[in-house]
Amino acid sequence: QVQLVESGGGLVQAGGSLRLSCVASGRTFSRYAMGWFRQAPGKEREFVAGISWSGRSTYYADSVKGRYTISRDNAQSTVYLQMNSLKPEDTAVYYCAATAREYVSSTKAEYEYWGQGTQVTVSS
Repeated sequence: QVQLVESGGGLVQAGGSLRLSCVASGRTFSRYAMGWFRQAPGKEREFVAGISWSGRSTYYADSVKGRYTISRDNAQSTVYLQMNSLKPEDTAVYYCAATAREYVSSTKAEYEYWGQGTQVTVSS
């Protein structure tokens, strides 16, 4: 089992920045590729960004490419999502997820473990 706890969400004005953190406990963190997903009211949960075991490979949804950066610190069992140039359409609950695969996956069904989510609200 892997437990994931997100933090760092909040209210920010358009154009601002936030950094989300997700701390993992349980199994060996470095053996899991990690992902961030988000879900806006009335919408499906969607992939935002993912990172491989080693951190050498990352992948982003087109909607956030160039604005968001995913990173990980295996020594601290933590994955981060730096969000810059935020837009009102980025408003959602953001979820951290873990998959026992080496490489990045953008497929929600491939993630075995999920955090409880953290709310991000971007005002215009």
